[in-house]
Formats: sequence, C-alpha cells, structure tokens
Amino acid sequence: MLMSILKASCLAIYALALASLAGLLSSSLGGVLQTLAVVMLVAHVLELVFMFKQVRLYPGPLALSVLLTLLFGLFHWLPLARAHNKKQ
Repeated sequence: MLMSILKASCLAIYALALASLAGLLSSSLGGVLQTLAVVMLVAHVLELVFMFKQVRLYPGPLALSVLLTLLFGLFHWLPLARAHNKKQ
C-alpha cells in the first residue's frame, strides 16, 4: 500500500512538472516542481547505473524495467531485490 502511494507521488510530481511547462501552474510553483522532477530523474538514472543487477531481476522486458526504474527508482527495483533474496 505504501509503495503504491509513493509511486503515485512520483507520477504526480512528473505530471505537475509537465503541467507547469504547459503554463497551467504559477511560475514559482512550476519552477520548484520542474527542479524536483529533474532531480528525481537524475537520481533514478544513477540508481539505474548502480543497481542494474537488481533492475534485471524484473520478469518482463528489460526495456520496461529500465523505464519503470527511471520513473520510480528504488520503488521499482527494491521489491525485486527483496523477492530475489527471499528465494535464496
């Protein structure tokens, strides 16, 4: 449940940042949201680089796992790593 809320929060930040780019939000709030979205994306790219072994644990296509990691970061790959560790 908590993981779903955190994932929805990530999507909300990205959506609001896109809305601010379209001029639908005030410039001060939009700037903060855009900066936050860029910081999140940079952090998720770094996670992708350093946690690629866990990203590869996804049972579906690797490209989808990469996309989900870029969107959600550890909220995507951490459950995969935990499930893999429980199997061993």
